[in-house]
Amino acid sequence: MNATATTAKTPLSRLALHSTATCSVQASAYGKCILATYTDVTKDVCKDEFVKFAKCLREAMGRKW
Repeated sequence: MNATATTAKTPLSRLALHSTATCSVQASAYGKCILATYTDVTKDVCKDEFVKFAKCLREAMGRKW
């Protein structure tokens, strides 16, 4: 674990850390999907990417719900 990971004490700072470092692949996939479809938004268009990103964040943050 790097120094930033050990100093991320508050929930918000841990979320920021994990969303940019730990879950960067999933965040990037979700962001690319949003970027590709932002002019023609439909319900659940990026649902799969979001579910994967959310799952990664929950696991990284230590929550299993």
